[in-house]
Amino acid sequence: MCGRTACSLGAELLRRACAYRDRRGRQRQPEWVREERYRPSYNKGPQSSSPVLLSRKHLQQDADSSERVLMDMRWGLVPSWFKENDPSKMQFKTSNCRSDTMLSKFSYKGPLLKGKRCVVLADGFYEWQQCGGGKQPYFIYFPQSKDDQAEGEDGDKERKGWRLLTMAGIFDCWEPPAGGEALYTYTIITVDASKDLSFIHHMPAILDGEEAIRKWLDFAEVPTQEAVKLIQPTENIVFHPVSTFVNSVRNDTPECLAPIELGAKKEVKATASSKMMLGWLKNSQEASPKKKENELPRWTSQFIHSPSPKKSSADILQQWLGKEGEPAAKKRKV
Repeated sequence: MCGRTACSLGAELLRRACAYRDRRGRQRQPEWVREERYRPSYNKGPQSSSPVLLSRKHLQQDADSSERVLMDMRWGLVPSWFKENDPSKMQFKTSNCRSDTMLSKFSYKGPLLKGKRCVVLADGFYEWQQCGGGKQPYFIYFPQSKDDQAEGEDGDKERKGWRLLTMAGIFDCWEPPAGGEALYTYTIITVDASKDLSFIHHMPAILDGEEAIRKWLDFAEVPTQEAVKLIQPTENIVFHPVSTFVNSVRNDTPECLAPIELGAKKEVKATASSKMMLGWLKNSQEASPKKKENELPRWTSQFIHSPSPKKSSADILQQWLGKEGEPAAKKRKV
């Protein structure tokens, strides 16, 4: 499962990190919706808010479905049909949605068939491995490149910086029965863990690359049957052990994701790698007077192998897709 993430970039840097090309090939940056609600954090848990990408067409019916917006949503899906006035009264957890049941559980199937697909953004996520003396936390993220900028075709500079982890999610909009402001919430889809992460059993469904992100978000052009084929484990990730300091969600500093040496005391080490990561993360905040976005961490993953293979959920998805067709509501309006 995925129960803790980090997203430390300030609002403007996050927007730049999500640059994309629209249907006409134009370089774009998604606009923020309710930007003032976004709060960067090194330690986000369920019920907190996180930034997500979604198609503008969900908010504006006449918009091009390839256009994207950034929005801060609460982690833990509250289905639109929930009848209580207090969403905290839900009797089940919805922070994660397993891929092999997302098309059978009504809480997820409903919004998924309506095209309510989003991309959850993070620096990376945390997972814990059961050890003899307790649980060892790890920080898991995309491999990083040194390149911090590249010239666009029309002369614009595209931000490369830290490559954000892009996780497939489903969102919904709940309106209190007694009236009040609508609440946007999301769940992270999980899949069987890749070989190198087999000790965590399930991992987020990671969308690796711009084409995968485009297909997942563009619900008017890419039907559900095609989109769910993107939900697969990925091997393109790296990770390192971190201090148990991250165990408490109240701890929200760069030390949460600083690498440590296993076998030593579980405390932050002042190694060259630690200093590089801490320096980059601190400088990435908009409030910092210094912004060195090219100071990117370079780590060697400490891979952990498990002899017990697990059954993939791909067959279950394909079986469902063979039974149900795409509803008319999923087709693009003209």
